[in-house]
Order: sequence, then C-alpha cells, then structure tokens
Amino acid sequence: MTSLGEEARADTARLEAFSDGVFAIAITLLVLELRVPDVERGRLWHGLVDEWPQFAAYLSSFFVIGIMWVNHHSMFKQIRRSDRSLLFLNLLLLLWTALLPFPTGLIARNLGEGGIDAKVAEAVYGANLTLAAIAFSLIWAYAVRGRRLIDHDMTPEQERASIARFSIGTFVYAATIGIAFISPELALAMQFLLALYYLFEQLRA
Repeated sequence: MTSLGEEARADTARLEAFSDGVFAIAITLLVLELRVPDVERGRLWHGLVDEWPQFAAYLSSFFVIGIMWVNHHSMFKQIRRSDRSLLFLNLLLLLWTALLPFPTGLIARNLGEGGIDAKVAEAVYGANLTLAAIAFSLIWAYAVRGRRLIDHDMTPEQERASIARFSIGTFVYAATIGIAFISPELALAMQFLLALYYLFEQLRA
C-alpha cells in the first residue's frame, strides 16, 4: 500500500516530468537559430562578430529557460499536491515557454539591423517573457492561497511576501516592452540581468 503523501508526490511527479520535457525541447530549439555566417575566406572572424545579435539572443533565452526550469523545480519541491486547475495553470506556463524560440529568432534576425523591426522584435520578446512570468506567479499564488497545495503553514503576511518576491520580475519584464521602443539593446540587457536575479532562491519553506 502507498501512503497519501506518496500518492500526492506521484501526482505532481507526472506534472514535473511533462514540464521537464517541454523545457528541454524549448531550450534545445534555441540552438537552431545559430547560423554559420556566409563570408569570404579569411573573413570568418568578422562574420562571427557581425552575428552578435543571434548569440546575444541565444544566451539570454538559454539562461531564461534554464532558470525557469530551476525555479519550477524549486516551486514543486514545496507544492505537494496538484489538482485540475493547477495542471491548466502549468500548461499556461509551458505555452509561453515553448513559444520562446520564436521571439528569440526575431531578435537574432533583426536586432543587428536596428530600426523599427528591431524594436518590434524586442517588444514581442518582452511580451513573451512577461506572459511566462505572469503564469509562474499564478501557479505559486494558487498553490499557497487558492487551494493550499503546500504542506507547511504560512501566515497571510508570509503568503503575500512570497508571492511578491517571486513576482517582482513580472513588472520589470513588462517595462521592457516599452523600453524596447527606446533601446532594444537596453531592454535585452535588462531581461538578461533579471534572469540573473532569479538565480537566487525566491521561495523559502
């Protein structure tokens, strides 16, 4: 016989395994945007330098998806049970995760050219990150306040603090959508730095 705790962990294990697969596919697809420069013999170095936007987009998205995966793992170490609503919220997160290679490609192909196309590409990228951050916040907020799917007790103040700490990046990502129309390069740099912020543990038992 299995205990209720073991059954609950098996329930969330399926969710995590499916999510891991989506994260792995999305992060692998990013490399398809890296293209060998078509240059004359002896000009390879210059060609590689000219392709800096695709490397910048790849590194930014790689770190974003990688850190999302790490934080998803940390979150589900505390979420002990799942229900139908949580499954759909997790699917919402995976929707925006799986889409990320598309705006990454837009950045890779347009950032170096400048102009309105570069601004639109970066704004689309920022919108994708914002929607993913919102989905992340909804999962955690639902787990601690909606159905209390975590095992440890939290006071209302602790709940609000943990949600705020985990969700702060959402507002910065949203701001980069507007900043993209001023300086796409600055917006991309802010998104990369925000990913580094999420390297630190945001959820504490």
